[in-house]
Amino acid sequence: MQFFRSRSRLRDERDERGVQAAARLPRRRSLLLVDEDATARAVIARRLAHLHYDVVLAEDGFNALNRLVGRTVDIVLIDMGLKKLSAIATMKKIRAAGVADNACFVMITGTQDSASIVDALNAGADDHVAKPFDFDVLDARLRHLCERAEELGALARHNAELDARIARRAVELGETRDALKEMQADRALLVSSIQALHDEIARLNTTRN
Repeated sequence: MQFFRSRSRLRDERDERGVQAAARLPRRRSLLLVDEDATARAVIARRLAHLHYDVVLAEDGFNALNRLVGRTVDIVLIDMGLKKLSAIATMKKIRAAGVADNACFVMITGTQDSASIVDALNAGADDHVAKPFDFDVLDARLRHLCERAEELGALARHNAELDARIARRAVELGETRDALKEMQADRALLVSSIQALHDEIARLNTTRN
């Protein structure tokens, strides 16, 4: 006997397979690519788009700052060959402007350009990649950087929450100490009043006798 599934059942199964396939895809990351070479920009952007990155392009450091206004990115990928505004100056200006506080900065360098690599890392770059690069390796390094940044961010938020809880607890303990001091002062005053009352009663009894 042949069984026929309803169209709605088939549609549900296709939707479920689509959801499962989407869950297996790597999370899309947003990336700003800063490179003065139009051909290099186009090639890198196309390859990264296939690797599930949302790529924003900037032809120089000044344009990069404008691109970041009102936009959040996970990674800023900067070519060390920038001429209008150097790669390191671009990174510093972006950080000073506070428009990419949570982004990882990665410099594109030449294979033998060890001096530039050292300068970039000393200036605060999170990593570097040397041209020509394997895009699968680049993808793995970029995603590792993002995951590490997210872990550090989560740890920083946890520490901030813990510090806030400690501060609140300290305030509560301080208020408790103040309240205890007030209660002790009230008790001392009450004891003094009772003692004065006893003394007055004793004096009255002595006078009657």
